[in-house]
Amino acid sequence: MLNEIQHVALTWLCEKNATKKAEGVIALNTKKFSASASQYPCAFHSTLNDIPGRPDKPELVSPLSLPKRSMRTVEGRAALIHALAHIEFNAINLALDAIWRFNDMPENYYTDWLRVACEEAYHFSLLNAHLKKLGYAYGDFTGHNSLWEMVDRTKDDVLARMALVPRTMEARGLDASPQLRNKLAQAGDTDAAEILDIILRDEIGHVAIGNDWYNWLCAQRNYEPIATFARLCVEYSAPKLKPPFNMEARRKAGFSESELALMT
Repeated sequence: MLNEIQHVALTWLCEKNATKKAEGVIALNTKKFSASASQYPCAFHSTLNDIPGRPDKPELVSPLSLPKRSMRTVEGRAALIHALAHIEFNAINLALDAIWRFNDMPENYYTDWLRVACEEAYHFSLLNAHLKKLGYAYGDFTGHNSLWEMVDRTKDDVLARMALVPRTMEARGLDASPQLRNKLAQAGDTDAAEILDIILRDEIGHVAIGNDWYNWLCAQRNYEPIATFARLCVEYSAPKLKPPFNMEARRKAGFSESELALMT
């Protein structure tokens, strides 16, 4: 059985219109939900093929096929904003999937990931609005699917999901954000730079939520967190971490000094 938050999360996860999805998820921020599972059967067979719901564009290509564009042109800056919007759109989906897919977690788990979904939707809306100011729309450039591929790979184990999506894939965003922000600021796009400040602030909290639940799950299963993380990285073919690392942001997000020492 699904609780009410899971039912609503699945409904918006299947929504294909990006703007409608973002607006609908943002509206959940003020809604009160019941923790009861009695109202909602677990079988949504008619919708499972629609996970995740996404528009026909952007066309999804290999990350290696994405063209590099100069920040000195409006098109180049728009392409970067589009890439970030695409990440945030996928992040809405991954947060919603973390809610509906995993049953029998504490109530705080579902409210934590609902908060993440709402904030990711807000980030997408900010970037999408800025993209329109530049004369472009979401879907005008290509995108890649690496983030969702890891979501799909970890669909059978919430521990692997917490380890390899927020703590790995999303934590890479903490590392990349300062450089991207500086590129946009140097190109004169102060509005975009300010949006990235908001995103970095919130993403620290999202990674922290992943860290909290990863460590909770390790304790529940009597696993040592650092050794377990290393094992899961190999088992699920996680991307190898590459410097530079944003150590300050990673500390704020709850990575231990022992983990950070392994990265240097």
